[in-house]
Amino acid sequence: MALDGIFLRHIKQELEETLLGSRVDKIHQPSREELVVAFRSREAACKVLFSARANSARVHFTSIPLENPKQPPMLCMLLRKRLSGAKVLAIRQPGLERVLHFDFEALNELGDRITLTLSMEIMGRYSNVILTDEEGKIIDSLKRVDAEMSSQRLVLPGLTYQMPPPQEKKGVLEATSQDVIADLQALPRDMELSKALLAVLQGISPIVCRELAHQAGRGQELTVKTMTEEQLFRVGFFFQQLKDTAEAVAGKPFMALNPQRKPMDFSFLDIHQYGSGAVVRQEESFSKLLDDFYRERDRQERMRVREQDLLRLLSNHSERLSRKINAQRAELEQCAQRDALRVAGDLISANLYALPKGAESADLPNYYEEEQPLVHIKLDPTLTPSQNAQKYYKEYRKAKTAEEKLTEQISLAGQELEYLDTVLDALTRAETERDLLEIRAELGEQGYVRILRDKKQKPAGISEPMKFTVADGFTVLVGRNNRQNDRLTMKLANNNDIWFHTKNIPGSHTILVTEGKTPTPKAMEEAAALAAAHSRAKDSAQVPVDYTQVRNVSKPQGAKPGMVIYVNYKTIFIDPAEREMI
Repeated sequence: MALDGIFLRHIKQELEETLLGSRVDKIHQPSREELVVAFRSREAACKVLFSARANSARVHFTSIPLENPKQPPMLCMLLRKRLSGAKVLAIRQPGLERVLHFDFEALNELGDRITLTLSMEIMGRYSNVILTDEEGKIIDSLKRVDAEMSSQRLVLPGLTYQMPPPQEKKGVLEATSQDVIADLQALPRDMELSKALLAVLQGISPIVCRELAHQAGRGQELTVKTMTEEQLFRVGFFFQQLKDTAEAVAGKPFMALNPQRKPMDFSFLDIHQYGSGAVVRQEESFSKLLDDFYRERDRQERMRVREQDLLRLLSNHSERLSRKINAQRAELEQCAQRDALRVAGDLISANLYALPKGAESADLPNYYEEEQPLVHIKLDPTLTPSQNAQKYYKEYRKAKTAEEKLTEQISLAGQELEYLDTVLDALTRAETERDLLEIRAELGEQGYVRILRDKKQKPAGISEPMKFTVADGFTVLVGRNNRQNDRLTMKLANNNDIWFHTKNIPGSHTILVTEGKTPTPKAMEEAAALAAAHSRAKDSAQVPVDYTQVRNVSKPQGAKPGMVIYVNYKTIFIDPAEREMI
């Protein structure tokens, strides 16, 4: 993980500047693996997050409000009893271990001053928060580790606290450049330099190793075998710079974001390894960096889980509809032979006099054709010729009715499948939790999901559409989902505004607000580009976009959300990349 020993060293310094001498005010445990401790001093009040979550273990100042359970867990009540009002004496980090010890001066039950230590261990899925007494005995921890879970290190109340087992690597603060180069050369020759550095050095993360390798190779990927003398010298040079940064705690908080401005990685060094594939931003503090990084990552994780839930629901419904349509089309093909049933009935009726009772079949001339070829017709020997004719007529009427019903059902199922396609498209473009809530509310209104709502809880409202300004000052409004599309086109838009939508492709309703003016060709093109960009064809070129005045758009009675019909339209072919010019 990116939060390595050197990064934690910077966090320690940041915490010391504010926490030393302050006192514990409140303690909360918002989740099974997280603690939030509020501190107060004469200067300020602050909150520190202790997280032992496997994928986001960390400790830092936080400003994110976390919801607390109504009933505090047992550990939370224990910490409140032992640490409430306790004074922060020191914050210790053994070497560059990913461990911080918070020493507190507290009062015991007799009123005597004692020292308690709260240890934050950042070790991936083995991360933990442990409270120990003056003698180093464990009082309790977020995660208890018994003999069944680990045979090397037990974490149970009453046992003596032990540090996590050390790694067989050289510490950055103790090693020299010569030591590092010698250890690198002893590794397998085909090993990548970044992986070799990670195998040799303790206290640095993969991103720092990649950055050192990137700087040493000037962007070229290196292996231990291919390094030249100059590149080995550069490795030693940049390692010394890293060591100086660690000793002086002189790093800066940097975050790398992808082109969509989503957090990718972070470090205490400026990040160059991603080149133009990332935007590197310096944050105000290390705590703010971690707050922003994990808040966005947690939001994305929650979004991903909820998206998967809705995606699974939509996929199941779509697959079921597709199977239903295919089965009905197969039945419809069989109904296409219904005319042969009517002809058979007519031919039997025309030859009643010539057909003996009890016959199993008959070859009768087909007078519907000029040459009157013989047609082989099967008969039920238990029925009279007249009854056989009526049987064929009945099967004909049944097939005709079935064809009408099947055609109607296939059409309705196709419309429903098309609607689900639009919901799926909106889901792929959802950016916030509110977008997902609106999509879920829409599916609830249509009966696809069950919405369990408190009687006092208001139903989910419809948010405002996206707003853009295009050429010549015109405003363009873009719907985020089907409910918003309906409201935008049917209620908000003026009859003289211009409506855009990708042709036969799921996408957002897009409105060019004219305010009584004639839109310029450039404004029309950019509005069409926005319609294409907010559709399933956003990654395509030459996307067909239909446009017409809003007065020409109508919603059929009983139609699904977002489904409209329109007339008197024109089509423009546009490249969604043009949206970058907006």
